[in-house]
Amino acid sequence: MKFSIERAVLVKAVSQAQSVVERRNTIPILANVLIEATPDGVSFRATDLDTEVVDQAPAQVERPGATTVSAVMLNEIARKLPDGALVQISSDDAAGRLSVQAGRSSFSLATLPREDFPVMASSEYSANFKAKADVLRRLFDKAKFAISTEETRYYLNGVYMHVAQADGQPMLRCVATDGHRLARIDAPLPVGADEMPGVIVPRKTVAELRKLLDDDDTDIAVSVSETKVRFATPTLTLTSKVIDGTFPDYSRVIPLNNARKLEVDAADFARAVDRVATVSSERSRAVKLALDQDRLVLSVNAPDAGAAEEELIVAYADDPLEIGFNAKYLQEIASQVDRDNAVFMFNGSGDAALIREGSDQTAVYVVMPMRV
Repeated sequence: MKFSIERAVLVKAVSQAQSVVERRNTIPILANVLIEATPDGVSFRATDLDTEVVDQAPAQVERPGATTVSAVMLNEIARKLPDGALVQISSDDAAGRLSVQAGRSSFSLATLPREDFPVMASSEYSANFKAKADVLRRLFDKAKFAISTEETRYYLNGVYMHVAQADGQPMLRCVATDGHRLARIDAPLPVGADEMPGVIVPRKTVAELRKLLDDDDTDIAVSVSETKVRFATPTLTLTSKVIDGTFPDYSRVIPLNNARKLEVDAADFARAVDRVATVSSERSRAVKLALDQDRLVLSVNAPDAGAAEEELIVAYADDPLEIGFNAKYLQEIASQVDRDNAVFMFNGSGDAALIREGSDQTAVYVVMPMRV
C-alpha cells in the first residue's frame, strides 16, 4: 500500500476514527485504525465493537492495499506535522511496519494484519430516509443533556428516537431522561421514516454523531433497524448498535394540567441561577424560586457556605408559589432555549414543572422539584 494525502485531510479523517477507539481495551486490534487504499481514495475505519466509523478521504493512491495501525499514534503524528504538508504513507506487510513521511520527518509504526480487524456485520435496515444536518443536530443536541449516566438503568443511557404523533401529525421525536429531568424534541417526519422502529441511540454514538452535523445543508442518510442505526454523509459513515432495552412510557411524566405560567428571559434567568448557586452546597445544588405578581426571587440558603438572593422582573399573574430545583438542571434547560423567553408551567411545590421555548411546542422539557 502506498499513497499521498494532504495533512489537513489526514488529520480530519484520523481524528474522526480515533475518537471511537477505546483507550483501555484488552484486544490490541481495537486500538488500531484500518486503512484501506483503493484507486478511488483511502478509507479510515475504527470500531469499539459497538460503534464503527468509516471516513472516506481523497488521496493519490500509487499502490492499493490495507493495514491497521495505532489510531491514537497516527492521529498524534498527523496533528504535529506542519500545515500544508503532503504526507506519504506506505506499508511493508512483510516487516509489519507503516511508514509516514512528510518533508524531513519520517516515522515507522508497528502494524497488525488487516484480517484481524473486526468489521461490523451489515444489517438489513427496515427504514431508510434523509434528514438535513441542522434538523438532526437540533433533535439530538437539545435532548442529550438529559441522558442518564446511571449504568443500572442502561435503557436510559441514550436518546430514544422514534415516530410519534403531535397534534395529529406524525413527527420524528427524540427523548432523553434520567428520572430527574426530561427533554422531548420533535421535527417533521422525513419521507421514508414512517416505518422506523423506535431505537435508543447510545450516549457515545450521540457524541460521535455531532461531528457529522456541522454543515447545516448536508443531507444525512439515516438507516434504522431493530438492532442498529446508521448515519452517513457522502464521506463519513457512523454505524452503531442500539441499546437493547425498552424505553419507559415518558408521556406519563409530562404534566398536562400545570396552570401557573411564568415567562422569563432565558438568558437572564440562567445567569441569575448561576450567580445564586455559587453559595449552594455541592451535594444538593438546591435553589428556591419564590413567585409573586410579576416577580421572581431566586434564593439559596446553605448553612455551611452562606446565602444568596436575586430578584427578576417576570411575567407571572397566578397565585404565589415557592418551589425548589437543582440549579444545574435549571441552567441546562435554560441553555437549550433558542428564543428570548422561556415559559415555565407549574402546578404545586411538589409537582414537576414543564418548560417550553416561547410558543414553540416542538421542544418540551420537564424537571422534578426538590425540597429546599
